[in-house]
Amino acid sequence: MIQKKAVLDIKSLARDLRAGHRAALARAITLVESRRGDHQAAARELVQMLLPDTGKAIRVGVTGSPGVGKSTTIDALGTYLIEEGHKVAVLAVDPSSARSGGSILGDKTRMARLAAADRAYIRPSPSSGTLGGVAAKTREAMLLCEAAGFDVVLVETVGIGQSETAVCDMTDFFLALMLPGGGDELQGIKKGLVELADMIAINKADGDNLKRAKITAADYRGALHILSPRSEHWHPPVETYSALTGNGIAKIWQKILDHRKAMTASGEFATRRREQQVKWMWSMLENRMLSRLRTEASVRARVKKIEAEVADGHLTPSLAAEEIMELLQ
Repeated sequence: MIQKKAVLDIKSLARDLRAGHRAALARAITLVESRRGDHQAAARELVQMLLPDTGKAIRVGVTGSPGVGKSTTIDALGTYLIEEGHKVAVLAVDPSSARSGGSILGDKTRMARLAAADRAYIRPSPSSGTLGGVAAKTREAMLLCEAAGFDVVLVETVGIGQSETAVCDMTDFFLALMLPGGGDELQGIKKGLVELADMIAINKADGDNLKRAKITAADYRGALHILSPRSEHWHPPVETYSALTGNGIAKIWQKILDHRKAMTASGEFATRRREQQVKWMWSMLENRMLSRLRTEASVRARVKKIEAEVADGHLTPSLAAEEIMELLQ
């Protein structure tokens, strides 16, 4: 009887979410992020139920080093999109608090206009120590936002570690933000990030920085010529803009639309989406396996003994890994 009631609650939640109720979307994402076993089972059922209502949004990943102005850029871009008639969801992955594991939640304060807009939804999520600071449940949260009627989903990374790769694997367009500055600063360019980027945008191209921003853009264009593009159908542009004044924001959005048109025409858009789904499956499988190792008492106890044997030099890491794998069978 309790199980039946839970199913009915999920159906009701799905109905409210499809109707665009913000409270329902907030509850659904909270359910997805929960670590409780019953909540996780309900979340899987909910996402499966809503799957036919997903996939239509434009998914944009936004990355850049701390201080580049990611949140300010998203605020400016999101506000522009709302004025153009779009509904915008922002999944901002905050660094987790080292003490509590909770989200620091600083991004909303830097997205003042979006936070006050009825056609926008901002959801900061604690990274919880997952790879590259990307919340493990960001993909599911993205699908829930799409089912709720948001046609643009912006995913902001913390801009450190390997979060770029993780966000690239869940979005259609990967936007890398840079600061004005050439010479020595350009020498520190992360080749991996530039190879992943579908576009490089130089922020703070205003006032005294305008000339420097244009020079930096030219330097990046030169750097891109010696790197192989991610796709033969798209050569990443380099543009300048100002999140402060809004100048260049419309141009960034047009490039995102141009990219989608080119990828769709070549068939690469559908191929990428399929590949992302498979990567998502393997990511979920890894998370489920690690969860079993950490949560099941009998398994956890055995793993601790194996860890001690490895630490003491009585067991090789390869044999230890094999024993742990056997525990999961």
